[in-house]
Amino acid sequence: MFRFLVRRILGALIILLIISAVTFWLFYAIPRDPATMSCGKNCTPDMLAQIRKNLGIDHPVPVQYWEWLKGVFVGRDYVGFGHCDAPCLGYSFANREPVLGTIMDRLPLTLSLAFGSAVVFLVFGVGAGMLAAVKQGKWQDKLASSASLLGSSLQIYFVGYLAMYLFVAKLGILDNPSYTPLTQDPIAWASGLLLPWLVLAIIFTANYTRMARSQLVEQLSEDYVRTARAKGLSARNVFFRFAWRGAMGPIVTVFGIDLGTLIGGAIITEYTFSLQGIGRLAVDSVDKSDLPMVLGVTLLSAGAIVFFNIIVDAVYALIDPRIRLA
Repeated sequence: MFRFLVRRILGALIILLIISAVTFWLFYAIPRDPATMSCGKNCTPDMLAQIRKNLGIDHPVPVQYWEWLKGVFVGRDYVGFGHCDAPCLGYSFANREPVLGTIMDRLPLTLSLAFGSAVVFLVFGVGAGMLAAVKQGKWQDKLASSASLLGSSLQIYFVGYLAMYLFVAKLGILDNPSYTPLTQDPIAWASGLLLPWLVLAIIFTANYTRMARSQLVEQLSEDYVRTARAKGLSARNVFFRFAWRGAMGPIVTVFGIDLGTLIGGAIITEYTFSLQGIGRLAVDSVDKSDLPMVLGVTLLSAGAIVFFNIIVDAVYALIDPRIRLA
């Protein structure tokens, strides 16, 4: 297992290095004047000159990228703006603060939103899929399939505003969406994010219901499952010991990708509920043409997806030891 994880981690580091190089080239080589774009709306000639010097516009793009990459490991000084401690993902000249500091301020909200909604859609989505598979062809199966079809056709912004009107403004049974740090007040943290969790989970619950049902129906029809039944094992034992374990692979894979994507920013959800997370930061940075911040958020999103792919590989190795040799 250790060698398996080491190979996966080394491969992930190479992938992140390639992503950072390509992203840097897209943001700093293609624009005619990245310094002007990074300067922001309240740009002055002196500030623009400082940004040109800090970005090294006069140097070739590979040299600019090397200077940025060194800053990730040893930090970097930005003339007129200050020092950026390692790991330095750049400096937001528009906000006048290091990129990583801003990201870390927004990250706890996005993590709370992602993991909280993940618990909801895993429990309800996989649970409904299991029920539909066991009751295949019965009313429970038809109800779960119809509900998943309806849920997958809904849009978060529509459901979000409707839910706020009904449960917050009209009935008053839920708190207005907000964010309180978990360490400060766990009850306020949960109550402020409960509505966004439920709304964000609707789309994912529908997808996981369909996926869990299809995988379990396929596994229940396999020869080894029928053999286990013929040997006299109970239906519950056959379901959880054989069919459920065989259906876990695709569910784990999709869950890892979905969770990494959510941590990269649930843009529509954060905008719908006016939450200041990574998704909102990404959109605001694009609107301000804050290239260093856009680069930092892009790398965070890529890193989250790569990280959870490693977790998925580790879980796969636990489920099926043969994968450790791959």
